[in-house]
Amino acid sequence: MNRLAHETSPYLLQHAGNPVDWWPWSAEAFEEARRRNVPVLLSVGYSSCHWCHVMAHESFEDEATAGLLNEQFVSVKVDREERPDVDAVYMEAVQAATGQGGWPMTVFLTPDAEPFYFGTYFPPAPRHGMPSFRQILEGVRTAWAERREEVTEVAGKIARDLAGRELAFDGTGTPGEEELAQALLGLTREYDPQRGGFGGAPKFPPSMVIEFLLRHHARTGSEGALQMAGDTAERMARGGIYDQLGGGFARYSVDRDWVVPHFEKMLYDNALLCRVYAHLWRTTGSELARRVALETADFMVRELRTGEGGFASALDADSDDGSGRQVEGAHYVWTPAQLAEALGPEDAELAAQYFGVTEEGTFEHGSSVLQLPQQEGVFDAQRIESIRRRLLERRAERPAPGRDDKVVAAWNGLAIAALAETGAYFDRPDLVEAALSAADLLVRLHLDEHARLVRTSRDGRAGTHAGVLEDYADVAEGFLALASVTGEGVWLEFAGLLLDQVLTRFSDDDGALYDTAVDAEQLLRRPQDPTDNATPSGWTAAAGALLSYAAGTGSARHREAAEGALGVVKALGPRAPRFIGWGLAVAEALLDGPREVAVVGPAPDDPATRDLHRTALLGTAPGAVVAVGTPGSGELPLLADRELVDGAPAAYVCRHFTCDAPTTDPERLRRELSG
Repeated sequence: MNRLAHETSPYLLQHAGNPVDWWPWSAEAFEEARRRNVPVLLSVGYSSCHWCHVMAHESFEDEATAGLLNEQFVSVKVDREERPDVDAVYMEAVQAATGQGGWPMTVFLTPDAEPFYFGTYFPPAPRHGMPSFRQILEGVRTAWAERREEVTEVAGKIARDLAGRELAFDGTGTPGEEELAQALLGLTREYDPQRGGFGGAPKFPPSMVIEFLLRHHARTGSEGALQMAGDTAERMARGGIYDQLGGGFARYSVDRDWVVPHFEKMLYDNALLCRVYAHLWRTTGSELARRVALETADFMVRELRTGEGGFASALDADSDDGSGRQVEGAHYVWTPAQLAEALGPEDAELAAQYFGVTEEGTFEHGSSVLQLPQQEGVFDAQRIESIRRRLLERRAERPAPGRDDKVVAAWNGLAIAALAETGAYFDRPDLVEAALSAADLLVRLHLDEHARLVRTSRDGRAGTHAGVLEDYADVAEGFLALASVTGEGVWLEFAGLLLDQVLTRFSDDDGALYDTAVDAEQLLRRPQDPTDNATPSGWTAAAGALLSYAAGTGSARHREAAEGALGVVKALGPRAPRFIGWGLAVAEALLDGPREVAVVGPAPDDPATRDLHRTALLGTAPGAVVAVGTPGSGELPLLADRELVDGAPAAYVCRHFTCDAPTTDPERLRRELSG
């Protein structure tokens, strides 16, 4: 076992038995490289990354390759999900040098951590114009030995270029009607009207963009926005990217039609999509959206929940195909023969027709990814449900994909928000309880006495890496959702503690935000990215949480910070709306107020109070903040001076703490919050 045996990251632990003498990212690793006068190999990946596993099996488990690495390099392995800051800095260099990026990321550094050669996956033998990994190692070794001055000069220039890159940020002004209209027009141009989604293959679930479209429709009545959101959601839900048996979404589709997924299932995707489908149901009443929201929530609780109450990061794409080989998608795909074995000939024929399983297959080796037909109503629903249940039972007998069971603070914050709201919308208190358990874990294990977050934990043991901006922002978002759903003021207080950290340790004077704290480990540059990736950017997620907290507390300081952070959305929204969807969604909330809703009743379990509270939560006004409690309880600032009306529960709808007349009628409240 090498040094990675002492780490908590499942990805690093997967490499603990390699013959490569791996180091974790640490000052000691670079000191060792300096002492030995050798370059550093930096290899960055994550547990559910298919090509990371391929390169590990081909190269890092090979004794000859390991011997060369151990003799001529100091090898450092990084889990990008634990250290997104390290990943971001060097991925920027890889993309600048090669025009593309991806994982595994392979970078060669000087002992001063300055990069000089870049790549991603390298095969064990030359292939498709790519050199082999051994050829790369030999080339770097030769350059280091014979052209050291040239190598260090190049590395220094690259490092200076990275350090000198500044985000062009104009913090003045907030996005208004014009910018949001231009953003919508830009999305319309990139929309795929035949297949849903935006752009070509590969297609990633556009969760943040859909949230913006739903909010824009609620505020303006734009039917075009609603159609793009609804059609995209339906195409994904009917495609192979969605698990038609067990619920939950794969990370992306390799094709434009959502048929063939890259099979890993990530917590963040499923948390975001669970919430999006719940919001789509809230807007349209779609039965498909309701079912997908609940199935995705159930998938998270059933397959990703850890023994400590948090949520694991991911399920792998690969699993044992029954012959001892790790094969992508083996757990999920079906052939007609496998259907017949599981169901018998008659039901197998119906299942093949319903789920789109063909002799030719839609995936590899004659296997098919299950899809859902457009015309479900022509099939016998009871018989289909029996088929689905039996197939799921048979699938459970297959080897399961590996699970990356580290708990990432940010992604658990997203899951908390999704489960709390979904549980409240559909009267599923078990989902709210799951959200509360995850929140308790974050407070207990990830939050220290100074309100500083640790990014990861595993098996009840906190990791050593500091939380980044998205951790503070997404956990605050989850806590704010819990406060709205439960009426428990403690979650508002915890959100305030986290957002105070954002203001003091992640903010600049001009409203800009950084991905790492001012006192974090210094890398070649301080990462700063306002654009979304697979998750909301920490920058715009923080803006959203700051805005909601301000609406719930009346804090001018937090609202001003939110408005300052949204200046980047004014600049980027019209030009690159696909990549700043969460920021556009927050801008919609800002333009709408957001509305503040206080629901007061004689007791938390009073049926009339519950009815008003649920109606408030189901309001589609963008970013509305809800508080519920008894008069004079003092737990939530929105409830201050709110009284019953003639002894009956009442709801107060306000903007900037200026309120309309209270109502005791849920139908009137629904109309007031309908966008």
